[in-house]
Amino acid sequence: MFTMRKPRGFHHPYIYVDERKEKLAKMEENAKRDLGMLPEKEFSPEDIRGKFVEGTTHLKRRKESRRKPVHLGVILILIALLLYLWHYLYTGSWTF
Repeated sequence: MFTMRKPRGFHHPYIYVDERKEKLAKMEENAKRDLGMLPEKEFSPEDIRGKFVEGTTHLKRRKESRRKPVHLGVILILIALLLYLWHYLYTGSWTF
């Protein structure tokens, strides 16, 4: 309520990049490697980066919406405050 609104995010669609063509070229390269026409590719961490997120639908949706997960500490503090309020309403005193 009292925070500044974030400005609209910048999104620049590439006009000279064909993602479908790149995906097909990569698929073709992998098929050639499997058939033995090309030498084996060396391990690169970039090959496995983001594979876990791609495999799960809920993480993929959260990444697309750019939401932050609620931290466990925030949840515990809220529960503690609610228990303290419940104790006050039940007993009528602020002390334990």
